[in-house]
Amino acid sequence: MADYNPVSVSPLGHVLIPIVNKLQDIFAQLGTSSTIELPQVAVVGSQSSGKSSVLEALVGRDFLPRGSDICTRRPLLLQLVRTADGTEEEYGEFLHLPGKKFFDFSEIRREIQAETEKEAGGNKGVSDKQIRLKIYSPSVLDITLVDLPGITKVPVDDQPSDIEARIRTMILSYIKQPSCLILAVTPANSYLVNSDALQIAGNADPNGDRTIGVITKLDIMDRGTDARDLLLGKVISLRLGYVGVVNRSQEDIMLNRSIKDALASEENFFRSHNVYNGLVDRCGIPQLAKKLNLILVQHIQKVLPELKSHINSELYSVSKEYASYGEIIESKVDQGSLLLNILSKYSKAFSSMVEGKNEEMLTSQLFGGARIHHIFQSIFVEHLEEVDPCDLTDEDIRTAIQNATGPRSALFVPEVPFQVLVRRQIARLLVPSLQCAGLIYDELVEMSHQCQVRELRRFPVLRKRMDDIVGNFLREGLEPSKKMIGHIIEMELDYINTSHSKFIGGNKAVEVALQQIRSSRVSAQMPRPRNGVVSDMVPAFERNSRSRAIVARSPANGIITDQGVLGITDIERNVPSGGTVGSSWGISSIFSGRENRTTREVSRSNSNDEPVYRMVHTLSMIHLREPPAVLRSSETHSEQEAIEIAITKLLLRSYYDIVRKKIEDSVPKAIMHFLVNHSKRALHNVLIEKLYRENLFEEMLQETEEMAMKRRHAQETLRILQQAAQTLDELPLEAETIEKGYSLGIDPTGLPNILGCTSSALYGTINGSN
Repeated sequence: MADYNPVSVSPLGHVLIPIVNKLQDIFAQLGTSSTIELPQVAVVGSQSSGKSSVLEALVGRDFLPRGSDICTRRPLLLQLVRTADGTEEEYGEFLHLPGKKFFDFSEIRREIQAETEKEAGGNKGVSDKQIRLKIYSPSVLDITLVDLPGITKVPVDDQPSDIEARIRTMILSYIKQPSCLILAVTPANSYLVNSDALQIAGNADPNGDRTIGVITKLDIMDRGTDARDLLLGKVISLRLGYVGVVNRSQEDIMLNRSIKDALASEENFFRSHNVYNGLVDRCGIPQLAKKLNLILVQHIQKVLPELKSHINSELYSVSKEYASYGEIIESKVDQGSLLLNILSKYSKAFSSMVEGKNEEMLTSQLFGGARIHHIFQSIFVEHLEEVDPCDLTDEDIRTAIQNATGPRSALFVPEVPFQVLVRRQIARLLVPSLQCAGLIYDELVEMSHQCQVRELRRFPVLRKRMDDIVGNFLREGLEPSKKMIGHIIEMELDYINTSHSKFIGGNKAVEVALQQIRSSRVSAQMPRPRNGVVSDMVPAFERNSRSRAIVARSPANGIITDQGVLGITDIERNVPSGGTVGSSWGISSIFSGRENRTTREVSRSNSNDEPVYRMVHTLSMIHLREPPAVLRSSETHSEQEAIEIAITKLLLRSYYDIVRKKIEDSVPKAIMHFLVNHSKRALHNVLIEKLYRENLFEEMLQETEEMAMKRRHAQETLRILQQAAQTLDELPLEAETIEKGYSLGIDPTGLPNILGCTSSALYGTINGSN
């Protein structure tokens, strides 16, 4: 096991530890809000483990509260400061009582008790608020320790039931920090493997790199037993090793036996013991003091670079925060200048966000103007392209055609149903276009809230007024956008331009419709072979030379009108295979069909028979049924009607696609012109007009008390960090490098003079042993 075997006191200890103590005092002004963890030694152990006796022996004075119950109920930060040799004065100072020196150490004990009761109550409660005590003496080494409450198992009096958990949590909050060394105190008359101190130290320092073991009460072990294996780390290994000590007994305390006498008694015990006299480097309070001093100095040197880096980082962060709060401005001129600056920054930030020139560019999500583009292309355009322009059923189209013919029979495809149906589909584009404008408005409002102008955090009243003004301004810009979108849709509704070069037209529509129906008929008859030959391939309407007329010729790019009638026979006669419909369609077949001739013949034959009125008296009365309130077309439709429906769908799709592309282009342009770009151009002038008024300066630039408190706290933190940085600058250059060994070459033991007794007088010649 690697172990520390120091031979002398480090001269840097006189420099490093006092500077760390000074930093402790500096950061104590921040209270619990400090995030700087400084090097120190935390003393942990169970109740009655001898922690207090060890600390008093290191100081050489009785100053800690004692009793049979829990005594340490608040963390005690103890800074030992070694004064110059020859100075006999010893005293203590509390941080909460600056300037007051306590020369009577029993008075120090009473002050600790009073401060404990102030925070933790008069019973057995605990508190995590520190008591900070600094003791000056020529008989101590420079060490910083934190005495923590002893680990207890069973609550007493009115202690909470979770007292053990509370104390363990408090201890862990100290020892889990890498900058903290752990002094784990365990009595020798208990099993080391059951040590509460080593168990909780192992949770925070599982490798034992920061833990120093202290075995107390070596003089009361059972006869025939010793702690040699414990001190040599053969039971539980610690890199920093163990030190054994002999505590004052309760009888010694009651008889007011001095610590000087107790140290002499301890020295005699180790010197006369046949096991411990070979382990003098691991036994005794003087050896523990030297070990703590050396290890703490080396530990400070180890964490010093990171400590400096942390303080500088905090200094930069707090400086930036304090700058964000700004200075208090009282004059009207300065207030006006500040307000104008804020409004200009805000307008620039808004414009930059829209244009994608924001300095704080996000990489995790779309932001600012990119979201506007996404709405236009990935939401608005894609949604319009997904809409079926012929969401009408065949029955809807057939009903529209029949309604357009009025009382006449539907001998052709009239223009009126196409006009009505296509206007209905175009009108559907209005709602998504207005919704698109609304989405862009919402994005602009969100951008106005996200504009990060540092000064606005200071002035919530100004921020609220600006939000209201910008919101109203954007809302006003939305109205002309909606109005323009309405005009765009109305223009398309007011003139159905069937002469458009991209429009399919009547001729082409008829050709395509016939091809579609032929294909569907052939496909429907394919699965019915007869003798291996597909029969009945020609549709019935093609075989019938007297089919009813369905469409009329249009003189203007083929649009279907009421001006002419074309029969199916004529269409097939004039359209060669794979060709287009001719420019002139015949109309005579409409009136010369077999059905019409038959009807006329029947009428003539009836004229020669007996008049109908003569037969009335021989027949019963005929009553017609009432038509239904809602009359619908029949479910089945003829071949002629199928072609009419197909042609109408082709025309609707063709013209709708033309209008849709126009809308996909025009609506974003209208929104950009009337809403987005107008907002960028006019926002600054609107803010100046509404807010830059001398009578509003004081109201707009009014801070909240919370903001004022944050500024004061940041200012105080900045002052403390600057003071800490200056303190670190006082370190000598050699303090930056970890020393490999220490040597004074004066006292072979390297131990301090404790209460006037030299270490040589106490121990004589050292015969170290491992």
